[in-house]
Amino acid sequence: MKKRVNFSYLAALLISLAAALIIGALILLLSGYDPLKAYAAMLSGAFSNGRHIGDTLEYAMVLCLCGLACDIGSRVGIFNVGGEGQLLFGAIFSAQIGVWMTGLPPVVVIPVAALGAALVGGFYAWIPVNEVITTIMLNTIAASICQFLAKGPWKNPNNNIVAGTANLPNRFWLGKLVQGSNLSTAIFAAVIMTVLTWYIMQKTSVGYEMKLTGHNPRFALFAGLKTDKIVIVTMVVSGMMCGLVGMFRVYGATHIYTASISNDYYFEGLMVAMIAQYQALPTVVISFLFAVLKIGAQGMETAAGVPNQIYLIIQTVVIFCMAAEKGIRASLAARGERRRARAAAKERLKEANEDE
Repeated sequence: MKKRVNFSYLAALLISLAAALIIGALILLLSGYDPLKAYAAMLSGAFSNGRHIGDTLEYAMVLCLCGLACDIGSRVGIFNVGGEGQLLFGAIFSAQIGVWMTGLPPVVVIPVAALGAALVGGFYAWIPVNEVITTIMLNTIAASICQFLAKGPWKNPNNNIVAGTANLPNRFWLGKLVQGSNLSTAIFAAVIMTVLTWYIMQKTSVGYEMKLTGHNPRFALFAGLKTDKIVIVTMVVSGMMCGLVGMFRVYGATHIYTASISNDYYFEGLMVAMIAQYQALPTVVISFLFAVLKIGAQGMETAAGVPNQIYLIIQTVVIFCMAAEKGIRASLAARGERRRARAAAKERLKEANEDE
């Protein structure tokens, strides 16, 4: 039986977005800005030209892949909070692979760099004992190790930056789809990864085993599934995806590793996944929505002089409303049940009085 569209979720998302925009408009009014002009500048900042559209799509790609990495973990009941560290390791190792293999052709270097980023990200996801506490701690360790490498043994002395690897040779750069933007051919790989993730999770026996393990691990174990293996493999795959995001950032956008390669992208992807209720297709849509808000807010600051922190306000309100959605819906449902029960009781009492 086909799964029906969750209209209550869609309604909650639209209401949350509307509430966020209204609250943002009120804050803009109180701050002396025209909300209509500010929001028009936001849309213009995201779509006014090819460069802005390219940056919006690239940012959406990063959020989507990070969100899908969370979705995969959630499928088996784990919460991978260490994706930021996995992303950083994937970025710096893939960058250094390009430096080490400078004399080889791109057809060799780029696949090796992608494989290296995936392996180091997967290995770093395999280490934790507890996927929440340990992965949070490992994020800081990863950032410190990468900073040490970028300042020390892997630093390029010719770079005028405090901590950074050598620049990738031009021939290793992924092709730009829109000149002047960060959008590269990495988005094609991201599309393939997204489709595969959705297909495996929704259409295969592997996805069903993952779902069964996450919903009822004891039953899955008695059913003959190797639940420990499923959880570990899933965690490693989640880390591999994060490592590849780091590689895409280096080879497609920055062409060098620095500490700013990720501005807490994974944690934004985590919020996207939570709002999307850890479903692949909603993750794609919400990633694009947040990318429009983020890139548009930067344009809004330039064109209308409005601080781009308004994006964080809107994002936070959306998250708050979606987090409260289940509780509000349950409260309304319970209130409706009580109302119907009172109506039924009055009807029975009325019938009893008439019989007398």
